[in-house]
Amino acid sequence: MELSNLTREKVIRDPVHNYIHIRQKVIKDLIDTPEFQRLRRIKQLGTTSFTFPGAEHSRFTHSLGVFEITQTICDNFQQNYKSVTPGDGLWDDDNRLVALCAALLHDVGHGAFSHIFEDIFHTDHEKITTQIITDKSTQINSILSEIDPQFPEEVASIITHTHPNKQIVQMISSQIDADRMDYLLRDAYFTGTNYGLFDLTRILRVMLPYKDGIAFLSNGMHAVEDYIVSRFQMYQQVYFHAASRGMEAVLTLLLRRSRDLYRNNELGKEYSPRLLIPFFEEDYTLQDYLNLDDQVISTYLIYWRKHPDPILRDLVNRFLDRSPLKSVQYHEGEDDLIQKLTELIQEAGYDPKYFTLKNFSKDLPYDAYNPNAENPQTQIEIMLPNGVMTELSKQSPLVKAITGKFQIDQRFFFPREFTRYDEFMLKSNLENTRKKSIYNEFQKILESF
Repeated sequence: MELSNLTREKVIRDPVHNYIHIRQKVIKDLIDTPEFQRLRRIKQLGTTSFTFPGAEHSRFTHSLGVFEITQTICDNFQQNYKSVTPGDGLWDDDNRLVALCAALLHDVGHGAFSHIFEDIFHTDHEKITTQIITDKSTQINSILSEIDPQFPEEVASIITHTHPNKQIVQMISSQIDADRMDYLLRDAYFTGTNYGLFDLTRILRVMLPYKDGIAFLSNGMHAVEDYIVSRFQMYQQVYFHAASRGMEAVLTLLLRRSRDLYRNNELGKEYSPRLLIPFFEEDYTLQDYLNLDDQVISTYLIYWRKHPDPILRDLVNRFLDRSPLKSVQYHEGEDDLIQKLTELIQEAGYDPKYFTLKNFSKDLPYDAYNPNAENPQTQIEIMLPNGVMTELSKQSPLVKAITGKFQIDQRFFFPREFTRYDEFMLKSNLENTRKKSIYNEFQKILESF
C-alpha cells in the first residue's frame, strides 16, 4: 500500500526510544485525532503510581513507543529480508502501513483507569478498539478510510488476530511483540525499577520474518531469554504489587458503591456523575465511552468526598488520600479462613460487599505452543544455523524451567485498620472489650496463612 510521506520527518522526544520518528502523513493525522489524544488522560499503569510515584506515564506515550518499535522492525525486514518473489515468506513492505497503523492504535479503546473500569463495568477494550477503528463516526475511521474504504477493517483485523499475514499480527501481539517490549521498558523506566530492562536493540537485530510469522536467529537467543526473565520479574515486583492492587480494590469498591446508590436512587442529583450514568445503566454509546478518562472519574471523586453516604465517603477518602486495603495471599482449601475473616469484618461494623474483595491475578511468562489449549499461545521460534526452526524452550534450559508455570497471586483485601491496633480501636463503634477480641482473633487467623 502506497505511503504518503511528510515533506519533513517529525520527531517526538521519548525517554525510552530517544526519538520517535513520524514519516507518514496518516500517522501524524491519527495522532492528532480526539480519540488518540484521549490516551494522554489515561495512565498506563492505573493505580501503580500510588506505589511507584514515577509511574505517571500514559497510554499515549506507550502507543507511540509500540509504533516506533514496529517501524524499526519494518525497517530491518525491508533492509535485510525483502521479499523477492510472492510467497517466499520474506517481508513485503506493502504491509508496512497497516502494521504501523495497528501498532499506533492497538490501545485506543482502553477505558478510564484501564483494567479497573473494564472489570467493574464489563467492557472490553479490544472490542472497543476495533469499534473506534471501524465506526464511521470517529475521526480515526475517517482518516483510515481515505486510504481505502476497506482499510479500517484491515487494521482492525490485526487487533482481532484475524489478518491473514501472521508476520504483522505477531509484530503487534505475540509472546514477544512490540507491545510487550515497549511496556516492559517503559514501565521499568517510570517505576524506577531495573527488572524490566533487556537488550531491545539486539532482539530487533536478530528478529526475522518467515512464512508462518516471526522467528529469531539462534545467536540472539540469550537476548530473548533475558526478555522472558525480565517479564517474569516485572510481574512479581511491579504488576502484582500488593499495595497497588490494594488501591485498585478501593477504586473498584467505591465505583461499585456509587453504582448501587444510583440504582437505588440514593446518589442524589447534586452528586450525580453524568458521564458515568450510561455505564451505571448498562446502556452506553461509543461516544459515552470516549467521554470518560482518568480525570473525569477523579473529578467525581472530589465531589463524593462530601457525599452523605458514609460508605461512599469512606472509600473515596481512602482512595484520594492513599489508604490502600491490606491483603492476605491465600490458596486453595483456605476459603474457610477467608469466610471467618469476612464475618469478623462484618461484626466490626463494615459491610463486606464494599470493604472486602477477592482478587486473582496470574501471568504465564512463557508457554510452548499447545494447539489444544483454550487460548493457544504463539510460540517463540528460534532459527538454527542450518535453517531449521525450533521452539525456544527446547534450546534454552532457562526458559524451559519456567515454561508453562503460571505466576498466580490470589488475595483477599480488607481495611488496613484491621492490622493497625490504634487505628482500629478509633474507627470501630463497638465497646472496647469486643473490639479487642475481634482484632486479636483477626490477627490469629492472619497468622494461619
